[in-house]
Amino acid sequence: MDVYHFSEQPYHAAWEQAGEVDSLRVTFPNEHCDPRVAADLVNERLDEWVLCDELGLNIMINEHHSSATCLSNSAMVPIAMLARQTKRARLLALGHPIANRPDPVRLAEEVAYIDVVSRGRVELGFVKGAPYEISPANANPVKISARFWDAHDLILKALTTHDGPFNWESEFYDYRQVNIWPRPYQQPRPEVWVTGGSFGTATDVAERGHRFATILGGWNAQKLFDAYRARRLAHGHDFPAPDRFAYCALVGVGRTEAEGHRRAEQVAGYFRTTSIVGEAFVNPPGYMPPQGNAQWLKKNQTRGRAGSHFPVTTRDGRLLRIGSGHGSGDGVGPADLVDAGIAFTGTPDQVYDQIVELDEHVGGIGNLLIMAHGGDMSHADAVDNLTLFATEVLPRLRERDQSRAVTAAMERVAAAHV
Repeated sequence: MDVYHFSEQPYHAAWEQAGEVDSLRVTFPNEHCDPRVAADLVNERLDEWVLCDELGLNIMINEHHSSATCLSNSAMVPIAMLARQTKRARLLALGHPIANRPDPVRLAEEVAYIDVVSRGRVELGFVKGAPYEISPANANPVKISARFWDAHDLILKALTTHDGPFNWESEFYDYRQVNIWPRPYQQPRPEVWVTGGSFGTATDVAERGHRFATILGGWNAQKLFDAYRARRLAHGHDFPAPDRFAYCALVGVGRTEAEGHRRAEQVAGYFRTTSIVGEAFVNPPGYMPPQGNAQWLKKNQTRGRAGSHFPVTTRDGRLLRIGSGHGSGDGVGPADLVDAGIAFTGTPDQVYDQIVELDEHVGGIGNLLIMAHGGDMSHADAVDNLTLFATEVLPRLRERDQSRAVTAAMERVAAAHV
């Protein structure tokens, strides 16, 4: 199992200043951002990623826009810096909201350049992007999936074509003389990852053989991974190895259970703020297909900040709604997050056992994405959290045999298609 560390790089100081605003995204004025505070925060995060390289952890970086919950507005900027500051870590940008970008060829050029700088350590992640990214990008939510896969095809062709320029004319993009220099260090191209939380996305990714990542999906990840496996088998491919799958969860490790739980509570500030989004930006018309939109509307009847929540389901079927607002007192604690499969927390032994339990359930996770910093966690706590994980948990995960989990998945998928 490979492990990547991820932080949304939040600007938590604004959460207290914000009061009862309707949105921490899109419309929240940047007068609430002190650039001196932002400088401290982003440099602490960069220092933590450099530490990951020393500890044997890989690096994952994402991007969001116009938001106090994420200061990373371009995944490639920190990836470029870390390409020179690190020596061993894989550098994953997960990722690029390519359906919202007008310049897929420029992204291919950036990826290739940084892959050369890092001598082949870049990994390429594509995301559909959250619905509230549509407005800042001035993108059209209609046909977003078609535009996503068109950009995907163009980028991969740009990265893998070496015999001279090609033209690209499609519904969404028109290019003449595509011919990127330099070409990527890795051949034929860097590994591609795609995130998703639906069966449709899982099967679309399976058809292309990319790594499929689900973010905070809990126990439902098993069904998504099985959908991927079934589609690969249906197309005549071998049963997918665990390295095709990635799972992201919160992590709080401590020398005592209480210390681990305290850290998990801090990282869970992500949940309590990420859903504070103005109603106009939550579900733009055309973003979801009709069936998915109907299902979403059934689950999200309450409007405004009072209805801002992050819903998760525990393994025994309890629905938890993690309330909005920093320190909101919603009654959802670290043990609940563990029950939902979206956090691993406690002592190193407890964290290891929790990861193994989820791994056995879903049939083998080859790539674990840990959010070991979040909310108002201090730099010192993040460093200790990462160090404990890397020294006390990671070696055991690397040595562990996943064959039993894979065999169970094979039997489960075969039985479902008899």
